[in-house]
Amino acid sequence: MNKNFNQAPLPFQGQKRKFQKPFKQALKNNYNDKFIYVDLFGGSGLLSHFTRQVFPHAVIIYNDYDNYCERLSNVNETNALLSKIRTMLADYPRNKLITEPLRTRIIETLTEADKNGYVDYITLSSSLMFSMKYCTNLAEFKKESLYNNIRKSNYNAEGYLDGIHVVRMDYKELFEKYRHRDDVVFLIDPPYLSTNAGTYIGYWKLKDYLDVLHTLKNTNYFYFTSNKSSIIELCDWLEKNMSSANLFNGAVKVAIDTQMNHTSKYTDIMLYKKK
Repeated sequence: MNKNFNQAPLPFQGQKRKFQKPFKQALKNNYNDKFIYVDLFGGSGLLSHFTRQVFPHAVIIYNDYDNYCERLSNVNETNALLSKIRTMLADYPRNKLITEPLRTRIIETLTEADKNGYVDYITLSSSLMFSMKYCTNLAEFKKESLYNNIRKSNYNAEGYLDGIHVVRMDYKELFEKYRHRDDVVFLIDPPYLSTNAGTYIGYWKLKDYLDVLHTLKNTNYFYFTSNKSSIIELCDWLEKNMSSANLFNGAVKVAIDTQMNHTSKYTDIMLYKKK
């Protein structure tokens, strides 16, 4: 029996675990396992995983846009490296700045691992930096202050993507392959505009973000954004002032507030529509 995950097995910026209940309920209310579900910006694969939980016999296509599968396939190496660092920090206070000479020992350990194998710097960041802070390579790590937030147990990704078809291609190519079918539901979670996207591959400009709106035209979709992007307000303005069709007309909106720290918060938004 496949294991059900409530969140992605390895850290990932922007994963959709907070939408688990409304997303699953919307799937149950509107679709079935005869549809094909295409996760255009797969990210951590969590939306694909949730879909498989609801419809275990459906065809689910996960576009591994950020090469998350590479991180999953190297989880044993990541656990081994964390185990070494965990031993170094065994007597060190939790959540405290790591000072010399221990900091240098950790950097040397990472440097050695980087030379001889694979290092998942995003996962390591969650154990050696504060929340929402990520590095993607050794050079970035060397510049940062390190803290003892080391994970106490190993990561387990076994069975996470079982039964899911994994591809890796430009989302436009994948969309074109399925856009003319009536039995397809697109899961659309692009990197958020006006939000730090440091762990994503590539840099997203406004044009890139707006291009994604083509995937909403005459399709079944689940689309994810935030109030920081103002995309809903933009589409509303274009409809009122430029006679443009609002692709969100008729969509159901689910909003969840997210508190980043004591002074900063934003609203995550899910919109879904059945044509």
